[in-house]
Amino acid sequence: MDFLAPLLRNEKAFFLAYDHGFEHGGEDFNAKNYDPNYILDLAVKGRFTAVILQKGLAEKYYYNSPYSAQIPLIIKLNGKTDIVKTVEPYSSQNCSVKYAKMLGAKGVGYTIYLGSEFETEMLETFGQIQEEAHNLNMAAIAWIYPRGKNVLLPESPDMIKYAARLGLELGADMVKLKYSGDEKSFAEAVKLAGKTKIVLSGGRKETREDFFGTVKNVMTAGGTGVAVGRNVWQDDKPLDMAGELGKIIWG
Repeated sequence: MDFLAPLLRNEKAFFLAYDHGFEHGGEDFNAKNYDPNYILDLAVKGRFTAVILQKGLAEKYYYNSPYSAQIPLIIKLNGKTDIVKTVEPYSSQNCSVKYAKMLGAKGVGYTIYLGSEFETEMLETFGQIQEEAHNLNMAAIAWIYPRGKNVLLPESPDMIKYAARLGLELGADMVKLKYSGDEKSFAEAVKLAGKTKIVLSGGRKETREDFFGTVKNVMTAGGTGVAVGRNVWQDDKPLDMAGELGKIIWG
């Protein structure tokens, strides 16, 4: 069964991520983009295929709102703050799959820190999430980020390829990955993921030119699309930025 279908357009993904407040507090926001309604409106007008929210935003701004009929929802099930500094990251679950379904989500996301000393707990949790999501006809998406003292080069091609293959082994419908640095190694990661789809994690704010170049390489390498946040909604002209990314994704 294609659990991802409601989140794609012409088999491509263009997700607007807005779960940053959980981990970064207020540092990413300005007088416009602090407002979830502004972001949801941008998601619709920018022709994104889904929006990513934590459950509190979904409860208060998406559920039973006009947006619920205009843009599909992915709920991020876990998160951590940036206050407690630790080498070995762990992001605990704060929302159930069942509750995400009730709020109208078509898919759920969960972060796994590959290589963390808490890796075992996160792998076990995602295993349960994947089964619950599929039983409810929802997509299970894994954010897989290599981190921890055992990971010397977290964005190296070898670690990104490991993360891609892990997603397939875990049964994830899609894996959200950092860029491996070059098109060839990213294509190898996509190949290792098999029938599990790969999307780029938009990550830190970059110049337009740099980000466009990365997205072009990801799509050429066989990626399904991009999950982007700050590179769009922190831009001076976010709708223009979204339009240019759409051209790259759909050609």
